[in-house]
Amino acid sequence: MTGSTGFGDMGRAVNLPSKLQADAQATFSKHQFNLVASDLIGLKRNLPNYRDARCTNLEPSSKLAAWKTSIIIVFHNEAWSTLLRTVHSVIDRTPRALLEEIILVDDASTDGYLGPKLDDYVSRLEVPCHVERMRTRSGLVKARLKGAEVSKGKTLTFLDAHCEATDGWLEPLLEQIAQDSRRVVCPIIDVINENTFEYVSGSATTWGIFDWSLSFHWGPVSKRERARTNDDPNVPLRTPSMAGGLFTISRDYFYKIGSYDKRMIVWGGENVEMSIRIWQCGGELLIVPCSRVGHVFRKVSPYYWPGGVTHVLSVNSLRTALVWLDEYKDFYLRSNPDALKNDYGDISERQELRKTLGCKSFRWYLENIHPESLFPIDYLGMGEVRHESSDFCLDTMGEPVNKPLGLSACHGHGGNQLFVWTAKGELQASVGCVDGAPGAQTQLMIKDCTRQIDGSQVFKYKDKKLIHRTTDMCLTVIIANNVRRPALAVCQDSSDFYWSIPRL
Repeated sequence: MTGSTGFGDMGRAVNLPSKLQADAQATFSKHQFNLVASDLIGLKRNLPNYRDARCTNLEPSSKLAAWKTSIIIVFHNEAWSTLLRTVHSVIDRTPRALLEEIILVDDASTDGYLGPKLDDYVSRLEVPCHVERMRTRSGLVKARLKGAEVSKGKTLTFLDAHCEATDGWLEPLLEQIAQDSRRVVCPIIDVINENTFEYVSGSATTWGIFDWSLSFHWGPVSKRERARTNDDPNVPLRTPSMAGGLFTISRDYFYKIGSYDKRMIVWGGENVEMSIRIWQCGGELLIVPCSRVGHVFRKVSPYYWPGGVTHVLSVNSLRTALVWLDEYKDFYLRSNPDALKNDYGDISERQELRKTLGCKSFRWYLENIHPESLFPIDYLGMGEVRHESSDFCLDTMGEPVNKPLGLSACHGHGGNQLFVWTAKGELQASVGCVDGAPGAQTQLMIKDCTRQIDGSQVFKYKDKKLIHRTTDMCLTVIIANNVRRPALAVCQDSSDFYWSIPRL
């Protein structure tokens, strides 16, 4: 590729000499990535072909030209090198017959180099490219809607401003839409290291999920889905959710299903809302393993969030819960008891959209799209699991799965003490299920829910006792090293074995 500086060539890491490391550290907080390394790479770099060798030949552009795409890239005070490297990677690795235009949407940047200098630069590119400017800081949702409004392509491809497209990235995406215009398609998102800008190939067995708080996470593809695809990279994954930064959609379908929720603020949570909406309203959300785009993942956002990140995410996710989750909205509301204190705006327009489109229920989504979800399909109660004689409650202690289950004084505010008593007899927290595996006499664990009707995660509640099905022992509290902890012991008719569990 002409224009490559050689630094970071073929996706290799940029290892800075000692004389540049102080400058890199001093400028890191501006973008939350190593600006010095990015600038050394320049606006172009060579990358290897990251496509799986089993990927079939690319569809000829002539067959996909009817789905020509408009690339929409929103930015706010983005670094010059990452923004233009995104643009050049698209230009250099996309057939002209498939590229309608590149639209850069400036969300009220204040850095001077992103003004007339950028306008002049993109006006001289070999493909149509221009900058749309928001008059005031508007956030990702409104800025993307502006880009879509002025677009001309039959499809819209949204990219973040710090990406690198690889060879053959677009054709597999458009091929899926050409087969069914209700498909919304995402590439595998490879990792560009924020410190060294090394390009690291991402896993083809990872997809998007979300938790009770409607926060997006990456997770392993289910055994059910891997069996369906036979791990063939040519077969797209039916992902429960998408990260939201990189995807392609038919322009007509984008508007038909309601584009974005215009009343969401800044950014965050819109990806989960759109994911649920696509599935429940008759579309398909796919990850296409034969398409790969690199993305700089940052540990911290460098941007200011009006009201703070918690407020923004709470407003956006609450809107999603109230419109799309039906009775399962209680999982969000009980996990986030202060959410309703926020002014979340009018949701009647989105409720009417759901009615007009004839969308299915969230229960349908759980049963058909993500039965492995953290949301149990059937449950008997939600609340605290209280040990009656000590007035202590089961508590995850804020730990992830594969960590010991804890106890703490009951506080009644949900959070780490929020458990669901499922119809199968599981005690489930937001991160996983109580597991009485071997050794539980001294230590119960929180593990990934297996959803089995029998096994180490199943309990029976009788006469105030929680009886573990596989051991026939009862849940109690022991004191070890002056710390109370839950454990299993031989059942006794004693208040030490009495628990109050949540009921509907």
